[in-house]
Amino acid sequence: MLASRIVQGPLGGKVVLDFTRYLPGAFASRELLRLGARVVRVEQPGGDPMRLTAPDWHDELNAGKESVVCALPEDSAFAQALLARADVVLESFRPGVATRLGVGPEDAPSSCVYCSITGFGVGNRHEQRVGHDLNYLGWAGALEPTAPSLPPVQSADLAAGALAAVVEILAALLAGGGTRVIVSMTHNAYPLTSRARVLTDGHACYSIYACADRRLLTVGALEPKFFARLCAVVGRPELAGRQYDAEQDALRAELASVFSQKPRAEWLDLFEGEDVCVGPVATRAEAAEFAPTSHGSAPALGAQTDQWRQEVAA
Repeated sequence: MLASRIVQGPLGGKVVLDFTRYLPGAFASRELLRLGARVVRVEQPGGDPMRLTAPDWHDELNAGKESVVCALPEDSAFAQALLARADVVLESFRPGVATRLGVGPEDAPSSCVYCSITGFGVGNRHEQRVGHDLNYLGWAGALEPTAPSLPPVQSADLAAGALAAVVEILAALLAGGGTRVIVSMTHNAYPLTSRARVLTDGHACYSIYACADRRLLTVGALEPKFFARLCAVVGRPELAGRQYDAEQDALRAELASVFSQKPRAEWLDLFEGEDVCVGPVATRAEAAEFAPTSHGSAPALGAQTDQWRQEVAA
């Protein structure tokens, strides 16, 4: 028998079977793991391509999970034996592929939550279209304000895909399970698209500024009281009344000139304890204080395969 585990979190005792590849599924099952579930990744021979394309991120997202290698459809009997133990199933194949591989919703227990993370959902003209985060954001209109610059965060994968899947799964478990869930990253990305031009069009009160040492500051002083305090602290109180003037370029240039006079560290010291909505553009290393709790290292490819084969055969 596989070693018993300490049951922690609201999903303690739940088994999540993860057939996904790349980012959305790995992030979703990491969140379910964080909530106490036991996550078993069913990987193809050779493993999730993210092991090679983004090994650091793979290690971070899959630490604490188990890895089982299963060649599909050749070993669908083993996969279906695993499915029989699952409370939650995650897959990210194009619609219809999971069924052809023998791990579709009809192969899973009727009591489980079966969640498909898709690019475009089902039953529409885009159903079989291939894509990744950038494509989904483009279709959803989310890139219009910033293209051709690439987005720094894969919000279609992480928010519209992974977190949307987690929300649907938790709701289904709360309702008692036995549910088929289909998540469309493109459809879910559309509501995320900003409809507030102040957030995307370079208003002076919501911009990024270079300091004397070329390090960058974020300014998000949307409320007049915060912008007024910012202007007072930097010695330009007369700028506060121009916060939402039609001519933003001139106001932004004035503030840019102010911030260029001191290095970032001095500005951050000056703003410490002030209600000004200012912060650094931190490096990932500088932002490490906000990192999630580590679960150690990701399992080696197939590390638990033999154990699970023995378990399902018992």
